[in-house]
Amino acid sequence: MRTLLTGGAGFIGSALVRELLARGGEVLVVDKLTYAGVEASLDEVAAHPGFRFLKADICDAPAMAAAFRDFRPDRVAHLAAETHVDRSIDGPAVFIQTNVVGTQVLLDQALAYWRGLEASARAAFRFLHVSTDEVFGSLGAEGRFDETTPYDPRSPYSASKAASDHLVRAWGQTFGLPVVISNCSNNYGPRQFPEKLIPTLILRALSGQSLPIYGDGLQVRDWLFVEDHARALALMLEAAEPGRTYCVGGDAERTNLQVAGMVCGALDDLRPRDDGAPHRSAIRLVEDRPGHDRRYAVDSAAIRRDLGWSPHVSVESGVARTVAWYLQNEGWWSPVVADSLERRGLIKA
Repeated sequence: MRTLLTGGAGFIGSALVRELLARGGEVLVVDKLTYAGVEASLDEVAAHPGFRFLKADICDAPAMAAAFRDFRPDRVAHLAAETHVDRSIDGPAVFIQTNVVGTQVLLDQALAYWRGLEASARAAFRFLHVSTDEVFGSLGAEGRFDETTPYDPRSPYSASKAASDHLVRAWGQTFGLPVVISNCSNNYGPRQFPEKLIPTLILRALSGQSLPIYGDGLQVRDWLFVEDHARALALMLEAAEPGRTYCVGGDAERTNLQVAGMVCGALDDLRPRDDGAPHRSAIRLVEDRPGHDRRYAVDSAAIRRDLGWSPHVSVESGVARTVAWYLQNEGWWSPVVADSLERRGLIKA
């Protein structure tokens, strides 16, 4: 299977590249290499005979047309996106451009390519759009998101992803493009860009800084190890029926304070502080993010039933593995950490 994969130098994208190559596929990564696209995330597969890389912007229609024409993919996995809520508060425009306009451009080029395929190749083709559970808004104390949950985005980021989801469905319904959509919960694991919660805590702890937690720290997220997510996406590319949406979660609800506690516990074991104090003593509650959703939780029953997927990595072992990876791979994160630990997304009066 030949997969054109956008955003493959990113966190989830690079994990999917490794998964697809391990399954015997060929992959063309298309990535603009913005600040969060870390080419070093692809170093271990760079020499793989099934791997190719194209530096290009998904908003560049001629470049995307050439990528389809030259690579002749059997599938598309669309992961290229701006993803950080705080950055979307500071500057929404780039999120609209990449997540909405870029998706529209890619859909148009995929449709033109798909229409030119022979009948058997058209029937087998899939356009997998990778989205987020944040498009569904915020949950109360009970219930979980599933494939029928109404959309209710609360941030510029989630609104831009919701818009892209609707475009993908429209291209499926109007033009017949065989599309599949996934909405995943909070991913974590090795190679995550340092602006996200878990790597931020790890790297701030290593530099002796405070460990900031927004608001009261009781916001709940469903944590999904990135390699488990990559397996789910590979299964969707291989076996999902056109028009399907699958919610993918780790079945691991934890508050942000609980996650911080797990990170600190792993650091206490692997890299104790020089003064002997527990790392959790550096946790500080700080001003909350504007519009901060209170709780996300995902019901993955459909993908478990239809495709036989389930998460393999518990959040406790996954966090420990993640902390160990960052401790062992300073060469990956030191070039990209410069301004990524600074606070963003506060609305100034």
